[in-house]
Amino acid sequence: MSFTRILGLGVLAGVATLGYAATEARAYTLRRVELPILPAGQRSLRVLHLSDIHMTPDQSRKQDWVRRLAALQPDLVINTGDNLAHRDAVPVVLSTLEPLLEAPGVYVFGSNDYFEPAPRNPFRYLMPDDGTRAVDSPQLPWKDLQRGFEEAGWTGLTNTTGSLTIGDTALAFAGVDDPHLSYDDLPAVSGPAPAGADVRLAVAHAPYLRVLDQFAADGYDAIIAGHTHGGQVCLPFKGALTTNCDLDNARAKGLHRHPAESAPDDPGSAWLHVSAGVGTNPYTRIRFACRPEATLLTLTCREN
Repeated sequence: MSFTRILGLGVLAGVATLGYAATEARAYTLRRVELPILPAGQRSLRVLHLSDIHMTPDQSRKQDWVRRLAALQPDLVINTGDNLAHRDAVPVVLSTLEPLLEAPGVYVFGSNDYFEPAPRNPFRYLMPDDGTRAVDSPQLPWKDLQRGFEEAGWTGLTNTTGSLTIGDTALAFAGVDDPHLSYDDLPAVSGPAPAGADVRLAVAHAPYLRVLDQFAADGYDAIIAGHTHGGQVCLPFKGALTTNCDLDNARAKGLHRHPAESAPDDPGSAWLHVSAGVGTNPYTRIRFACRPEATLLTLTCREN
């Protein structure tokens, strides 16, 4: 086979792969996961975990899909940030989430709620983190989004704690601002998780190990995070090549333990759920072997 023919086949394969990756970025998927953290005898709770929506005003298909998630009738919504990808997206996000805003909810923000996205070399995500963050971009109107969430009754967990009672279940929360920007204030939320709560949940946008370590050590039952996009471009049978933070690639998405090898009854450990997220940076709207997702977490009773 001639070099020209090989080169042509390579180009065709690359184009086909890129086309598939662009299609997969719109293949929205609902995952269902059981999380056994309730005390014995309590009714199961349905928790919808949304993350990394990265909304622009023209993404009508994404808006319709997210809006239809209200049919799941969640008892609680946890939003782990990066809702915005355009300065005009706040009204669109609030309209899209309107049916879900009727349910109890908690939220934190990510870097893409604060700053406008910009074109970047996608290969940078595969390189060692040099600490550079895109904080020189214009700010997005995140305060308007915050106001909309608060007016709907959702609880902000920006470097603070909170609580909700849903049915007969008392939930305690702790959350931090985006660790990817080093906005997290761990001393502000440090200390033992409330012993009187039935369920203790910690929330962060980016699952950096310093945050996971503290929340697990403090006795939170589960940590809920996003940011990783599940790796976004993954290899079949291998998985994520990067998490865009210091979390290991094997836990780029899904339900795991933290520390990674701990058992559910190990002291100082917690469940960790990382969402692969609904969207992407609008300048690199591709996914490969990693569909965009939301997760319905069903909280069930502990086995022991």
